[in-house]
Amino acid sequence: MIVVDTNVIAYLLIQGAKTAKAERLFKRDPEWAAPALWRSEMRNVLSLYVRKGLMTLPKALEIMQEGIELVGALEWDVPSEDVLRLAASSRRSAYDCEFVALARMLEVPLHTADAALARAFPGCAIFLE
Repeated sequence: MIVVDTNVIAYLLIQGAKTAKAERLFKRDPEWAAPALWRSEMRNVLSLYVRKGLMTLPKALEIMQEGIELVGALEWDVPSEDVLRLAASSRRSAYDCEFVALARMLEVPLHTADAALARAFPGCAIFLE
């Protein structure tokens, strides 16, 4: 099991330049966990695609359902105290720190598409290259 950020989930489910990287990661470890926050972030990504005319609403709904099936039972709530402590010590957003907090809680790596997040938490976060 690994924790993945929302961008990594989006890369897997929305065909694009980074899909192959996400697919390789999924083949190596298909158990993807994420904090419950990922749903709101994914909805935001999908709504942007719809607004820009890059995707239809039915396609966005289909992709969201695929994401829910992908993460499924591996969706977690993380303690606010952990998130806020990480955000305060790293100066990263609380949104980012939810993923770090979950990875630490589960004692697994976080795979992220955010290079700055990976640099802020080198013992925990791995940049998806």
